[in-house]
Amino acid sequence: MNGVTSVRADANRRRILDVALAELLRDPEASMDQIARAAGVVRRTVYGHFPSRDALVGALVDDAAQAVAAAHLAGRDGVEDPAEAVARSILAVWPIADRYRLLVHLAQRSVTMEGIRARLSPVRAACARLIQQGLEQGRFTSPLPSEALAHVHEQVLFGLMEAVNEGALPAEEAGRAAVVAVLSSSGYPAADAQDLADRTAEAAVAARPVG
Repeated sequence: MNGVTSVRADANRRRILDVALAELLRDPEASMDQIARAAGVVRRTVYGHFPSRDALVGALVDDAAQAVAAAHLAGRDGVEDPAEAVARSILAVWPIADRYRLLVHLAQRSVTMEGIRARLSPVRAACARLIQQGLEQGRFTSPLPSEALAHVHEQVLFGLMEAVNEGALPAEEAGRAAVVAVLSSSGYPAADAQDLADRTAEAAVAARPVG
């Protein structure tokens, strides 16, 4: 495969993934045929990149995990206070979690929750380091070790994604709610957690480019 062909193949793969995500969010039962038609390619092209529907869903989960890891890093980068770093990282991650939340529900059929958690292990490890820093500085208080709290945080986020899916929590409130829930589960005072969530969210909105 020469350079031009490789670039074209990569572009086709990327387009198929983008279209597949949109189609599966619209119709979780969308077939490979439907995805191929929506992407403007023949079915053989889709199967050339992804040998099965499960493989396609797995690739979408890989994309989601990579996006979460990048957002988590960007959110906490340069932030010294562990509580603020946790708040910023969650607010950075939540739009991605919100985008993929229906996919996570769908992916449990093929990738399984164990597979999803395995893909998120680097994020969980980074979370544990932040929590440990917070425990050592007295910003967090918990009888649980940092590694266990990182698992708790992960499950809180999955639970909130499901709550949004079920209509129990408005999507527009979920990001701040996630910050408060995660910080509170670490022994951070709830009122302070709400204040930090509000301030961090407002700062994030103010920092967005206009236009």
